Amino acid sequence: MTDPIADFLTRIRNAGNAHKLDIEIPYSKMKESIARVLKHEGYIENYSVDTTGPHKVLKVRCKFVKRSHAIVGLKRVSRPGIRRYVGASEIPKVLGGMGISILSTSVGILSGYEAQKKNVGGELLAYVW
Repeated sequence: MTDPIADFLTRIRNAGNAHKLDIEIPYSKMKESIARVLKHEGYIENYSVDTTGPHKVLKVRCKFVKRSHAIVGLKRVSRPGIRRYVGASEIPKVLGGMGISILSTSVGILSGYEAQKKNVGGELLAYVW
């Protein structure tokens, strides 16, 4: 697998389209950080790390609002072939502020709003709306 973040986002998108409540994803620190941002912003209900098996697994509980998935769309911006970096003043607004951008900064994985508050830029990972 060349892009584990795109795989993570695709699994969340597919689970929402299939109306699945719980999904299991192979664990990594970056995926856990992205799940933390999604939970903080209200796009997923909860997440946990399962260490009982031979490999760690990230369990994500999707959030549904009136029988539709809380995440309407996801877009991977910075890919392994084309990296996209933005400064603190260049962080884009998604759907006029209705969505979020997820950035990998020197402080950690942050939403676009948190990165602007801390005045840090970084690699623009994804858009979520």
